[in-house]
Amino acid sequence: MRELRASFRALADISRLNIVHELADRDELKVSDLAKLVKLSQPLLSWHLRKLRRAGLIITRKDGRQVFCSLNRAQLSSCESLLAQLVGRDRSVGA
Repeated sequence: MRELRASFRALADISRLNIVHELADRDELKVSDLAKLVKLSQPLLSWHLRKLRRAGLIITRKDGRQVFCSLNRAQLSSCESLLAQLVGRDRSVGA
């Protein structure tokens, strides 16, 4: 439950949802390219990426001076499963 709450808290911002949306269609993106796609300054994007990384939703890696990011699809899948369990449990309680 704590994991799910942290994920939803990280996704409770339109900019972070846009970041996840852009990363969903790609294996990996340079942070500088992602900044252009989501129309955020590099410092602001870094702040949002830190929130998503702390929630376990994205993975970052460095290659020299370049920083790349990608979705942590395993974590997102886990959150999806937890949410499905929660919704399933709520339906049986309310029935």
